[in-house]
Amino acid sequence: MFEARHTMDAPTTTSAGNDGAGGSSWFTSPSNTPVEPAAEHPVVAPGGQQEAPQGHRPASGEARERIRPTEEQGRLQSPAQAPPSGQHAAPGPFAPAAGQPVPPSLQQHVPPQRSAQPGPDASPDAIRIRGTMAEVGPIADKVTSYFYALLFVRHPELRPLFPAAMDTQRDRLLKALLTAAEHIDNTPVLVEYLQNLGRGHRKYGTRAEHYPAVGECLIGALSKYASAIWDPETEAAWVRAYTTMSQVMIDAASADELRAPPWWHAQVVAHDLRTADIAVLTVRPDQPYPFLAGQYTSMETPWWPRVWRHYSFASAPRSDGLLTFHVKAVPAGWVSNALVHRARPGDVIRLGPPVGSMTVDHTKDNGLLCLGGGTGIAPIKALVEDIAERGARRPVEVFYGARTDHDLYDIDTLLRLEQSHPWLSVRAVVDQQAHLQLPDAIRAYGPWAGYDGYLSGPPGMIRNGVHALRDVGIPAHRIRHDSVEELVVVGD
Repeated sequence: MFEARHTMDAPTTTSAGNDGAGGSSWFTSPSNTPVEPAAEHPVVAPGGQQEAPQGHRPASGEARERIRPTEEQGRLQSPAQAPPSGQHAAPGPFAPAAGQPVPPSLQQHVPPQRSAQPGPDASPDAIRIRGTMAEVGPIADKVTSYFYALLFVRHPELRPLFPAAMDTQRDRLLKALLTAAEHIDNTPVLVEYLQNLGRGHRKYGTRAEHYPAVGECLIGALSKYASAIWDPETEAAWVRAYTTMSQVMIDAASADELRAPPWWHAQVVAHDLRTADIAVLTVRPDQPYPFLAGQYTSMETPWWPRVWRHYSFASAPRSDGLLTFHVKAVPAGWVSNALVHRARPGDVIRLGPPVGSMTVDHTKDNGLLCLGGGTGIAPIKALVEDIAERGARRPVEVFYGARTDHDLYDIDTLLRLEQSHPWLSVRAVVDQQAHLQLPDAIRAYGPWAGYDGYLSGPPGMIRNGVHALRDVGIPAHRIRHDSVEELVVVGD
């Protein structure tokens, strides 16, 4: 188990803010790649009482006792672990909330895989774990709701770690399980993914002693809903996998604690309403906040405690330490509407640690082909500033996509940068005016053989953009983009 078996594809990161841009043309998901919504089944029963699960067949006493991360039970060891990175909802601990990054090597396809079928040389544990996920897939909402019901009834002290609304949280748990099942035989990829989860869990107050309780309830839920295939060998496989994976997360959180706080307080110092639903916020952290252009962070407002959403940094690191974000208010978006319509200078928000790999490798001189849609232009602008500050003259081509002229809210800033830097070219692609769709526009302005691709924006734009970049000859390992899966946010 945990042997490298996959050839990885395009690197990804979540960097585009929380646009829900849809519409036609290249912003729209292809008909054969639907965007799936999160589950919408609350854990709390009518009347506000937590619903106690019935008919539960718990994991055996022996198995429960073994779900204790310890040194002796072994750990995942990556032969070449990547250093900690500094990937849109972040609904709570124990899941890759749109708040947790999917590492560059994790996303193998666009769109992401939705199933976990064992390969011909998969390990016995991988086969059993993927078989379990295939069994519970059609009733995933019931499984995850039951898991949280078990957790909150058996361990009510853990309920404050989670947001009040649990619908998105349940969906993220399933995605975490599917991700782990898919990559359980690939040590480097799985370790990187789990390390990011462990570091991200710190801002929720997650501690090492919480993981065994989660493991017990997880196996309890799986054993109930996968009863047709559940047997002692399957349970043992899950115990081994969870014990090992949780230890990786615990170790990552422990190491991160030595070098960074779990969150930063930041005061809003400027609030610029660019359109009726887009605001540019500038904040001042209460202590130094190191990050790289192209990364993003999680953000919590005082109006919605424990509800975190992710936004990209809209500028390169500044000498004054200020941070800038572009936020679009989406329908029923808790955090986005608060930031756009309620936040004012003087308000204090919380920031999680910086994450994401959509950054520039300054040891190379490849050109950059950047596609930004909606508020996804924010990290693209940060990348341009990063290159400009280093005095580089590598060519940068920016395609700024929008549905109408009105949506080009930051075009003036980009055009001023273009006037100051001859190596930069900015082109607006407006759906309602364009005679060429994005893939044709890219072909018209090529060739792009010596360029690296960067994409940030709505899911449909990412999917179509990646296909277009590969069609014009940019190899997958030189394409960095938002995680399509993590852009799927229900209710912001």
